Amino acid sequence: MRKTGDTIPEERIARNLERVRARMAEAAANAGRDVNAITLIGVTKYSTNEETAALVRLGVMDLGESRVQDAELKIAALADPRLRWHLIGHLQTNKANKAARLFQTIHSIDSAHVVIELNKEAAKAAAIHGASDGMIEGYIEINAAREANKFGLPPEHDVLIEILKQCSELKSIRIVGVMGMAPYADDPEPASRPVFKRLRELRDEANAAKVYSHTMTELSMGMTQDFHIAIEEGATKVRVGSALFE
Repeated sequence: MRKTGDTIPEERIARNLERVRARMAEAAANAGRDVNAITLIGVTKYSTNEETAALVRLGVMDLGESRVQDAELKIAALADPRLRWHLIGHLQTNKANKAARLFQTIHSIDSAHVVIELNKEAAKAAAIHGASDGMIEGYIEINAAREANKFGLPPEHDVLIEILKQCSELKSIRIVGVMGMAPYADDPEPASRPVFKRLRELRDEANAAKVYSHTMTELSMGMTQDFHIAIEEGATKVRVGSALFE
């Protein structure tokens, strides 16, 4: 078990990463999928800058942070333009300006108000830095298990359709898919699989309704406890932290 203040050696992170990638490959094979179509997002909210840099040296270029203020410090410390930063935690509207500048992808859009603010701030960034720097990829967060302590929209077709209609005319953010989390369980199979299946169904139902200007192809789901199940159910992005930094 990791002790407070310890730094995990790069060799151990490399072994952890190898195990995670092996489980990803096994799950993809079980589902008849190409593992190269699935992106591993290294969740770095509990890792030091040194440990995060080690993960990058090992080839993980997609990194996830839960808090805008923590990400701002880590992004500045690593200062690596190759990295793609993902906001995976709840976004308050008053942080939309910073989030639009710091992250290429926002996984936690849970209201029309938030997405409209993000679009406005991304447009400002585009005006300053150029259009290619201003486009954000977004995911609609769904609380598929209806957990009282979790953020996200309820897992209802009409709710997702309504927010997508409001997103359709936005020019600086593109909704690429849906995101969700399963309840924590010692045995994740019965708890996680129905959640991931419902997220996939919601995405596909929304695409079939053709209310949004782009086809959503992405599913951001699965963490350390259940990413293998998420992959079997169609995840294109898995968010893994503790399995990499244990």
